[in-house]
Amino acid sequence: MNPTLSELEAQASQEKAAFGENAHIVCDNLVRIYKTEGVEVVALQGLDLLIQKGELVAIVGASGSGKSTLLNVLSGLDVPTAGLARVAGTDLLAMSAKDRLRYRREVVGFIWQQTARNLLPYLTARENIELPMKLAGKARRGRAMELLTLLGVDYCADRRPSEMSGGEQQRTAIGVALANSPQLILADEPTGELDSETSGDVFDALRTANRELGVTVVIVTHDPLVSEQVDRTIGIRDGRTSSETLRREGAEGQIIAEEYAVLDRVGRLQLPRDFMNALEMERRVRLELEADHIGVWPAREENNGE
Repeated sequence: MNPTLSELEAQASQEKAAFGENAHIVCDNLVRIYKTEGVEVVALQGLDLLIQKGELVAIVGASGSGKSTLLNVLSGLDVPTAGLARVAGTDLLAMSAKDRLRYRREVVGFIWQQTARNLLPYLTARENIELPMKLAGKARRGRAMELLTLLGVDYCADRRPSEMSGGEQQRTAIGVALANSPQLILADEPTGELDSETSGDVFDALRTANRELGVTVVIVTHDPLVSEQVDRTIGIRDGRTSSETLRREGAEGQIIAEEYAVLDRVGRLQLPRDFMNALEMERRVRLELEADHIGVWPAREENNGE
């Protein structure tokens, strides 16, 4: 039975759920413009992003794609130019300087690529983890050792960074990022300076933190192999999300990866460059609406002059 006019009006009047209303991380038409010596660089061009609480996600993209800018925005280190960015209910565009300091101390933890930036060289592993708790007035006896044990580096408790390997330093850095029980961990190329075996240990530690503590983990990288360590990979190209790869376990225990193009809120779709090159797609394409899909064909024009 077709709905009546009054029923249609009632449906139209009902409030629709806001975009990303229940998501842990929401970016809606996010824009970040840098100005240097009179030149404007648009690093983020209306980026949309949703990440749910407790996800372990990798964000990948070439140099200059905007992934580092996105990480700086989510960490509270950078302020967006326009749009919406919200983490754990906190509006990142509306924070005062005091709010921003609290956010970076309590809501988010950060891990740098360079191991030397994560740890103070004159403190032991235990003392490095205790320091952010003391600064936030949240010191709790035994917390540092609990984290070092969870991350598999409890034997490094009384060692300084110079007495630890790169992998041990990064796992200790994860403990520092977790010290104040943040809701979100952001990692900037956390294995960029490590070999593949040591990288595996670091990712095991990140997965452990994600599963045991329920913390959301976002890893930014340009290494496609890193993306195989997570359940969802988000690709960024030219300042917008362009693709997502979802991984799931098949009926026989094998890992199945499915790649999708991302359709943003205004209907923009970034076609993979290798697809475009293979079909010589430039400037215009022809679209046809079918019953269950949209066809996209290169526009074969007899006369390209205008």
